[in-house]
Amino acid sequence: MAAGYAGTREGLILVSTTPASSSASSPASRRDDLAAFLKGRRARLAPQEVGLPSTTRRRTPGLRREEVALLAGVGITWYTWLEQGRDIQVSALVLERIARALRLGEAERTHLFVLAQNRPPPLAVQALPEVTPAHRRLLESLAGPAYLATPRWDVIAWNSALSAVFGDLSAVPAERRNMLWLVFASADHRAAIPDWEADARGMVARFRLEFGRRRDDRDFLALIDELRGVSPEFHRWWAEQDVARRPLATKRFHSAKVGTMEFEQTNFVADETADLRLTVYTPLDGRTAHLVERLRRSWEKRRLTSR
Repeated sequence: MAAGYAGTREGLILVSTTPASSSASSPASRRDDLAAFLKGRRARLAPQEVGLPSTTRRRTPGLRREEVALLAGVGITWYTWLEQGRDIQVSALVLERIARALRLGEAERTHLFVLAQNRPPPLAVQALPEVTPAHRRLLESLAGPAYLATPRWDVIAWNSALSAVFGDLSAVPAERRNMLWLVFASADHRAAIPDWEADARGMVARFRLEFGRRRDDRDFLALIDELRGVSPEFHRWWAEQDVARRPLATKRFHSAKVGTMEFEQTNFVADETADLRLTVYTPLDGRTAHLVERLRRSWEKRRLTSR
């Protein structure tokens, strides 16, 4: 292979002078196509389309590389290398971020994955399961706190007892109504769990088992990435690869108003598609049942007076 040297600001670099293979499926050819694809999609986006201020000092149309890197949450040097067609590894999660930053459609997203990884992307995320009136009646018929959640543990419905004991999830942004996120990233929810470390470790072990069935789900990957960034404990325990389905022991929750309550946690599949899970916290004794009902009546009264 013939080679020579080219000058750059950083000094001299060795470059090949042999023409690249004409094979369209070669890694080098795909990297070149990826570089051209990213540049073309970046050029077609106006700053105001992605919420960035527009300036008149733009030598070329579209977004700058550093703006795409900022929107995607990746390093500018790494993104520059990707646009230059360098031979670097890129994860599915990062490709999803870039696809969202560049406002790619589904066909363009697929093309991005094929160019970067020589394979199609993970399947698109399915719509959330429907919460029916029957589901809501079931939740309210239960004396203890209960909720419906997706396999990713996103809470999509809950009863008044849960609101009374844990706080009303309607006050939490919809994208943060996730049990893992609340336990690891919400100080209030963490403080309400006296046995936090044991309970949180068990949750990580069970969630990894769930993740094993959906390893290519981009929303699962995004949640894991976020949690590793905000919680040192989650980052450390996730790396331990614990997938044991630990038995659900007695659950204790603490309320500043009434003290500590004891429950038995039970999980059910709520429909035939296995995409909806029902979790119920049943009071273990009369004292806990009395305290839950006391908190529920107080919460209902506050809710009615605030209307």
